[in-house]
Amino acid sequence: MMKKLLTLSFLFFYLITVSQITNTRKWRKTEKDSLDNALLLYEEKNYLLALPVFEQIHLSHPKEDFIKYIFGKCALYRPDKYEDAYTALTEVYAKNKKIENIEYDLARASHLTNKFDEATTHIDLYLANKRITPDDRKNGELLKRYINNAKHYIANPTKAKITNLGSLVNTSEDEYVPTITADESVLIYTYKGSKSKGGRMNAFLQPDPNGEYTEDIYMSVKQNDQFVAPVALDSINTLAHDAAISLSHDGQILFIYRDNGDDHGDIYQSFLIGETFSKPVKLKGLVNSYSWDGHCSLAPDGRTLYFSSERGGGYGGRDIYKATLLPDSTWGNVVNLGDSVNTQYDDDAPFIHPDGITLYFSSKGRTSMGGYDIFQSTMSELDSAFKRTEHLGYPINSTDDDIYFVLSAFGNNGYYSSGKKGGQGLKDIYLIETNFATPRALLLVKGKTTSDKNAVEANIRVEITSRNNRIFKSFNANPASGQYLVTLPAGADYKITYTYKDKAVQTLTVSTRDISGYVEKINDVAWNAADTVKAVVTPTIASTPTLAANTNTGAVTTKTTSTSPDNFVTKNKMQEKVKNYAAKYGDISAEGLEFRVQIAAYKFPKNYVYKHLRKLGKIEKLLLDDGITRITIGGKFTTIGKAWKHNKRVITAGQTDAFVTALYHGKRVYLEDLEKMGIFVVK
Repeated sequence: MMKKLLTLSFLFFYLITVSQITNTRKWRKTEKDSLDNALLLYEEKNYLLALPVFEQIHLSHPKEDFIKYIFGKCALYRPDKYEDAYTALTEVYAKNKKIENIEYDLARASHLTNKFDEATTHIDLYLANKRITPDDRKNGELLKRYINNAKHYIANPTKAKITNLGSLVNTSEDEYVPTITADESVLIYTYKGSKSKGGRMNAFLQPDPNGEYTEDIYMSVKQNDQFVAPVALDSINTLAHDAAISLSHDGQILFIYRDNGDDHGDIYQSFLIGETFSKPVKLKGLVNSYSWDGHCSLAPDGRTLYFSSERGGGYGGRDIYKATLLPDSTWGNVVNLGDSVNTQYDDDAPFIHPDGITLYFSSKGRTSMGGYDIFQSTMSELDSAFKRTEHLGYPINSTDDDIYFVLSAFGNNGYYSSGKKGGQGLKDIYLIETNFATPRALLLVKGKTTSDKNAVEANIRVEITSRNNRIFKSFNANPASGQYLVTLPAGADYKITYTYKDKAVQTLTVSTRDISGYVEKINDVAWNAADTVKAVVTPTIASTPTLAANTNTGAVTTKTTSTSPDNFVTKNKMQEKVKNYAAKYGDISAEGLEFRVQIAAYKFPKNYVYKHLRKLGKIEKLLLDDGITRITIGGKFTTIGKAWKHNKRVITAGQTDAFVTALYHGKRVYLEDLEKMGIFVVK
């Protein structure tokens, strides 16, 4: 009740002041009407809508300090007007230093324009006033921390480079909340402006010329390393608010925030079916609540969802939580991420990187330079809790709100939205060349599934073979294009199984144990009409200029398997062992690993007769570090499968004791050692 009375008293003061101004000066009736409407918008805290009216009146009546003051305060809410706000408030302050809270307003204006010494002077004067309320003092102390943090970070900038995406994506209106696929091939974002499907609406979603534009979702794809002109997602956009908030790393699930006026706004999901996103459906389970729930990010396994919410029981304001996908396809087991992430202030916009362990989010607390700043937190290997939280520094962060950050799988390119000066319009989408010191360690596998050269919707199942064959993810390739994408975090062994109708099963085995950076593998899977028993997968490593520059990522072990039987009768236990290993591990290969067919071994050199083997390849002598000379035939083989095939030919030719031996970086290793080293993975 008191707050309402205060608001009415302020409005009464404004009306008296305006009446005095307009009755004693030459004002047109249209100006008086516009001013009355703008003051009502100002009282409703709709500063951005009031701003252009006050700006126009201020230009027509530059000597009216009251108008100049209100214009300056409104301009504090639009980044490209911060300098105008500073100028207006400074001029008013020079004439009247007793205006209530003007020291705080000037501290804000100075802080937002990077004039930190002035900002410090004004905020200290403001805090010295013993009559300010406890809440005002708390806000003043927070602003002082922002000022000090900003001085520190701007004095110690990072090497990040920020570039506006340009006029093909950005307009003179609002573009924000960028979301991308892991390989940056697709960009989906939120647009608000004159092209919005619902036009201007009031808070009750009724048409209103003084209302705000509704939000729509747009998509742009990358061609020749550039995002092309975006298109509206008409299968999703309605007359109400539809905002993109997150895209799964493979681009198959789009999460949106929808407020249709019937409820308080909730998180929905839409699935990419062919080339069109499906009708959005509300998330089932405990993610949506009676409080605000407005942003989320899906982990690479598709089973953990990080989201922000204002529900009770948190640390204050908005907090970040995680939920688990239950067997009934609902989201449950909601857990607050704790004080290593959340603060007493707002914490929002989580983004879990495709590496599965790095969480990016925005916070108004911690060491923010002002408003929301972007932080990263790394998951502990011991208890899967996020422990180390770091500020991304300047220029990624600024004195204004920096929020909705996403990062490519490679880790070199990030995207976010900002209303900074020099953009195309209000909020724009920016590209951030991060120059992070530590590369993101993960393997991205993508490709196309076809049958008789036609794209098909193959089922793709990923298991973590180093963790008791736990299912990591199961999904389908895009039915229209056959394309698929999956990101595999480092430190594990995986088996990817491809199935389509009655075709032979195809598998690809990869290990990410030794990678230390980003690795990309293209694996196209093709079936033919005759593929009902046997299938072959031929993986290839993608070669792009950016990947070629990343030379220290470690080895990626790959394996493809075939279902063809091996009925060869072995002659001894060693050959039986090789046969079994070849059957288990198919065509695994790894950097520095080679196989040879050994036909003899001597401590001291001897003349060896091999006339019966002349047609089976070159005979070589290898003196290894154990002092034994080994005689091999047929040269080097990259896989045990190929070596065993040649081994059988040698046995058939009469060398019945021949067997396969393995060398890793020039040293002999036993086949069982390759299992222990994580190169051979148990099927």
